[in-house]
Amino acid sequence: MQNNVLFLLTLVAMLSLSSLNAQRGVRIAYIDTEYILENVPEYQEATQQLNAKAQKWKNEIQQKLAAVEQKREALNNEKALLTTELIEERQEDIDFEEAEILDYQQKRFGPNGDLFIQKKQLMQPVQDQIFAAVQDLAEGRKYDFIFDKSSDATMLFSAKQYDLSEQVLRSITRTAKRTQAQNRAERKAAEQEELIPEINEELEAREKALEEKKQARADAVEKRRQEILAAREAKKKAAEEKRQKILEEREKAKQAKLDARNGTNTETAEPSEEVENSAKSTETASEKTEEAPKTQAELIEENRQRKLAERAARQKELEERKRKILEERQRRRDSIINARKN
Repeated sequence: MQNNVLFLLTLVAMLSLSSLNAQRGVRIAYIDTEYILENVPEYQEATQQLNAKAQKWKNEIQQKLAAVEQKREALNNEKALLTTELIEERQEDIDFEEAEILDYQQKRFGPNGDLFIQKKQLMQPVQDQIFAAVQDLAEGRKYDFIFDKSSDATMLFSAKQYDLSEQVLRSITRTAKRTQAQNRAERKAAEQEELIPEINEELEAREKALEEKKQARADAVEKRRQEILAAREAKKKAAEEKRQKILEEREKAKQAKLDARNGTNTETAEPSEEVENSAKSTETASEKTEEAPKTQAELIEENRQRKLAERAARQKELEERKRKILEERQRRRDSIINARKN
């Protein structure tokens, strides 16, 4: 709650400052302390050593607690063989050892324990370096506010272009190089590296306007591309619908022709008896049929009728074979029965 109030007060101060300095925009940036700490080799090495020490303390506490638990189980198993005075004495010893272990645990891992103190001691030099680097950046580049992204203050959005974490990290690295310099040349090189360039506000404003124009042009190009793609998709969809409609109409016309042909065949089949009784009329009709060229649909229908006739003949042949097999089996069964009776 307190952090949120501080954040709101900071925003109010920013708005007040922006109204006073309307001609010069308020310059805001931020850093990510967690990212900086993760990339400081000295801090990471010290953290690993501290974690190893904490793990050693944990293992030591667990071993002591396990020993106390074994003593308690042994006492429970031997209660039937011990007097009341001995049981109470051993129980007091166990409770005393357990209390000592808990006090030791609090000393190592408590709010004011060794781990907390050593972490604070480990963090303080790096935090001082980060604070010094932020101060230099703010003065050299004329920033009005620099926030910490890792703090409790909520940042719903943070543009990468306002992130100064890399600059702060480079400043800390340069400071470490200068501290570890062995000769005058290395110290001079480190001092030259840590110079922070001044900001030309007019040039920055021109670059910002140019960047906005580029972005607007890119947005317009993207919008036009999307419109072209949408129109292309609409045309493709219309062509596909038209093609599908043509195929459906062709299928309907084909089906109508087949239905009409089937109806003609049915009407022709009704007077088939008269045609069979009249040999002369049949010969004349067959001659006309041979003379007249057949259409593709008629050929397809003729082929279908032929296949149906062949299928019916095969079915009849299978039925006849099946009937013979059944008769043969029945005949064998009857002969076996007669043989058994005799």
